[in-house]
Order: sequence, then structure tokens, then C-alpha cells
Amino acid sequence: MWFVGTAAVVWLDSRAHATFRTSFRLAGLAALAATVAVWWVAGDASAGGAYVSFAAAIVIWGWHEMGFLMGFVAGPRRAPCPPGITGMARFRAATGTVIHHELALAATVLVLFALCWGQPNQTAPLTFALLFVLRLSAKINLFLGVANLSDEIFPAHLAYLKSYFGKRPINVWYPVSVALGVAQVIWAWHFAQASAGGAAITAMLLVGLGALGVVEHLFLVLPLRDGKMWVWASATKPKTTAVRTATLD
Repeated sequence: MWFVGTAAVVWLDSRAHATFRTSFRLAGLAALAATVAVWWVAGDASAGGAYVSFAAAIVIWGWHEMGFLMGFVAGPRRAPCPPGITGMARFRAATGTVIHHELALAATVLVLFALCWGQPNQTAPLTFALLFVLRLSAKINLFLGVANLSDEIFPAHLAYLKSYFGKRPINVWYPVSVALGVAQVIWAWHFAQASAGGAAITAMLLVGLGALGVVEHLFLVLPLRDGKMWVWASATKPKTTAVRTATLD
């Protein structure tokens, strides 16, 4: 689901701008159906219920990613970073480019937890919350500076975001973010071993998702261009320079 879902978003986002509204609306209908599915199976503690909830959360996440990458939901600031600014001024400017999207993701986390409140199947809200945290962590790393931006497939209409990213071998947040990611994977693994049925399936799905998140964090500093994995999925094979998508991050 991670690989195929990312490839689908890359393909849709690389098509002509005239197709964006239709693609986003159809994906929105799919996300609405997925939200209903989350509510429908919230009381289902079986393995099947866990898989349905996980898939629904991924569909909803994909819709949000399309909204960001297509430029519908990003932030009030749509311009490159002003030259010479540093510290909190640079942070405020960078936050202004993505804050609407971050708020939309946070609101969706709250909605999913509300739909599943007091129910045995918490797969969807936990999956979406983990994706949100991983993505936010990757954004912080990109802002503070990493060695590998992996900028092959980010859309040209959002290329101004690259001006807000730092370029350095490593930053102070990076080792903390990787350590926390590994800790989440280990905790979820042990929880899965001590659980049964849908709870065990949910924990193992979070193990896999968390492990993928750690791998994507490692790509931030390794001399490997992970963005090239998605070039094949682009509908136009754009030659413009762009920035890392971090779809899972």
C-alpha cells in the first residue's frame, strides 16, 4: 500500500494542472467513503477490522497528500524564503508555507479518534497519527538541514519550498527522531507479541509503518537518492528541480 499509494499520488500530481481538481474531488469521495468505513468497523476487533481500518487511514492520508502536492491546501505563504533571514523569522516564514496542511492533518487525527472513541478498533486513528508524526519529524529535519534532499519528483509549482530547507550533514533533531522511531517500532513489536486478534494485527501494521518511516529518515543522510524510486511513476518525467516529498514522513 505504501509503494503503490505513493506511486499513484506521484502519477496524479505529475499530470496536467487541468486534471488536479477532478483528481482531488474523486480522491475526496474515496476519503469520505474511507471515513465512513472507519466508523463502520470501529467496533470490529477482528483481524479483518484492523486491515479495513488501516487501508481506510491510508486512503484518507493519500487524499491529504494530494491536497498538499497539488497546491490546494498548503499555507498562506507561497513564495521563496526571503534572503538573509535566520532563527525564528525563518521558522515563521517556513511555517507559513505549510501550516494549513498541518492543521488539516491534526484535525483529521482528532476526527478519527472521535469516531473510534471507546471502541475496540483503534487502527485508523493510530495509523493516521503515526503518519502525521513521521511526516512532521521529516519536515523538521529538512528545515534544520540534512545531507540528502532527494528532490527528483517534487512538483515544480511547489519548488519554492526548497528555499526553506537546510543543507548540512546532520542536525540536532535527527538522532533524536531516529531513536524515537526505533523505540516506537520496538514497543509496537512487543505489544503485538503480547496481544491477539485485531490488536496484534494493528500493532504489527504499526511496526511495518514505523520501520518504513525510520528507513525514510535514514535516506535523509545516506548518499542514496530514494526519490528515484518514484521517477518511473511520473506521468511527465519532469526535468525541473524539486524537493523531497516524504509522503510517509
